[in-house]
Parts: sequence; structure tokens; C-alpha cells
Amino acid sequence: MVYRIYWEAVVDSIRIAIVGVGNCASSLLQGVEYYRGRSEKDATGLMHWDLGGYLPSDIEVAAAFDIDARKVGKDVSEAILSPPNCTTVFCPNMPRTGVTVRMGRVLDGFPEHMQGYREESRFMLADEEEASREDVVRVLEDSGAEMLLNYLPVGSEEAARFYAGCALEAGVGLINNMPVFIASEPAWAERFREKGLPVIGDDVKAQLGATITHRVLADLFRRRGVRLDRTYQLNTGGNTDFLNMLNRSRLASKRESKTEAVQSVLEEPLDDDDIHIGPSDYVCWQKDNKVCFLRMEGRLFGDVPMHIDLRLSVEDSPNSAGIVIDAIRCCRLALDRGIGGVLTSPSAYFMKHPPVQIRDDDACRMTEEFIQGLRDD
Repeated sequence: MVYRIYWEAVVDSIRIAIVGVGNCASSLLQGVEYYRGRSEKDATGLMHWDLGGYLPSDIEVAAAFDIDARKVGKDVSEAILSPPNCTTVFCPNMPRTGVTVRMGRVLDGFPEHMQGYREESRFMLADEEEASREDVVRVLEDSGAEMLLNYLPVGSEEAARFYAGCALEAGVGLINNMPVFIASEPAWAERFREKGLPVIGDDVKAQLGATITHRVLADLFRRRGVRLDRTYQLNTGGNTDFLNMLNRSRLASKRESKTEAVQSVLEEPLDDDDIHIGPSDYVCWQKDNKVCFLRMEGRLFGDVPMHIDLRLSVEDSPNSAGIVIDAIRCCRLALDRGIGGVLTSPSAYFMKHPPVQIRDDDACRMTEEFIQGLRDD
């Protein structure tokens, strides 16, 4: 274990376990290495360089689970660059981690509709025995992992709950980056509180993505007295996330998460017919690039109409990694302080569907107070 000194206290590394070694995990772990050895002044792209005494490079992977044949059995450093991952490789010389990706539990995490697409674009199920609950719990305990990061595909309701249960049994925190409602489900939140384990969720906001941009503009309308009458957010991309979401039956919680994130900043929620937010189509050649088409129609002074049309293009997975780096460090602070249950402030700032929706300015302030130890949640 690695230690360093901060304000006369010994600070050790933050050991994470990952389920779902896809594009988002790739960007996260590339980022940990990319910022290693840098100084604060040349660390572009981070909201916090030092967060409560922890730097990005203090994060290390302790365990990883996946179900894809091209990842299971490989060192994590190799698996994150294996198909169908297609995100930008901004740190090509990844050192070996010594951590082998283990076969996970499939459940509903393997979308059958993908099988008609090319192998390099879809999941390929590994011919390995699936992990049992006991297997996953044992790996989490033996690895020394302190928290589990959930990066499962959208719609993996059973699988997400399976791994949340494993985290509880193993005594580790949980960061739920996908839209199955764990932190925002009172029964699950209570289970983590009773165990004294922190949970941050649900469904990570991007650093500067479609939903956070939509929220900020919706809040701007409200603050400036503009009546928002109708709006849409249409997203296209070419990664496995968008391919997975071609099956509309897997989209219910994703649409709810993204729509609620925007509705929550309005004075009065729009009627369902006047708001449409969600993934729209899969365009293979876009790879991990996500394009958002955003339109907002409203009325100014004197009921005079106005509208905004915006096109946003971002690399999808790096766009979430900086947020998750901060979520990891907030989760570790909670562990250091003996705080269990939902971390309300970080969840509201980092996630689309937190237990309590809080406007971004307030959520930012509350998260800073949490980091400084001025609030417990």
C-alpha cells in the first residue's frame, strides 16, 4: 500500500473495484495515470486537484469484473483498451496493474439485441463460469477494495442490484454511475446507512454534457423570467451504450433520470408532451463521440417568443471521468469520517438522479462544505 503525508496525517491510496470495464472505466483509469506526476497548474480538466488531501493519482484499481470474452482474464490495463471499447486513448502507455479482470455475473447485463452487429461494436459473452455472490464478495474483501464503482450497461436492473448487495455484504461503499436507482431508492439507502457504508448515485452527470448544459440553460430561463414552453434533447453516439439503448425497453430509468434532472430546476414541471429527453439513435462511426441536439422554446417580456438551438459534441466517456474521480475521493472522505448512507451533497452535484434534486449552484456549495468537513452528507 502507498502512503504519503498530508497536513501531518498519513494518507493511503484509494482502492476501487469496478464492475463493467467499458469506455467509462477506460477513461477513468487512463486519467488516473495521465495526471500522475503533474502539478495543479497543468492539470486541465479537473474540478479539484487536491480533494480533502487526495490527488487523482492516489486512486488504484483493486478488482474488476466484466463478462466480455476480450476482457476477462486480462490485466485491467489491457482490458480497458480492448474491443468494443472505442473511446479516445489519451494515455497510451498504461502500466500493468497486476489486477486481472474476473468473470462477473451476467443476469440482464448482456443485451441480446446487440448480437446482430459486428463483433468489434458489441459485447461478446465470455465462455467462463459466472461468478456467484460469494465469489464477488470474496474478491471484494480479499482485494482490499474500499468502494465499488458500477459501470454496468443501461437497463441492467437485476445486475445492478446484485452488485449493490455484494457491496453491502463485503462492507464497501458504492458509487452508482448508471441509471438503476439505488441511492435514490429509500430501501437501498437505508441498508447502506445501517451498514455505515457511503453510497453516491444515481447516474453520473458529465463534466460538460447534454444534461448539465440543459439544466444550466433551463435554470437561466427561470432566473431571467423567461417562460420555457417546450424543449427536447436528442442524443446520438456510436459506443456500446448507444447500441445497448436501441432496445427501448432498457431505457425507462435512463429517460426518467435525464428528464427529472432538467424538470427539477424549473419552477413548474413541463407537461410530458412538451419535454423529450433521451438517447435517440446509434451511429456506429461516431464511436465514443456523443452529439446532442438541444432546442428550447420560450417566451420573453410581453409573451414575445424566442428559441435556442444548440449542437454539442463531446467525447462521452472522458466527459464523465473527472466527475467520478471527485466522487471516489468524496466517498473515501466519508469512509475516513465514519459516515454511512447516502452522501446527499455529492450525489446532487455529481449525479442526474440523486435522492434529493438540488440546483447546481447550491449542490456545488454543499459539496465544498462536505469536502471541508462542515457537513456530514
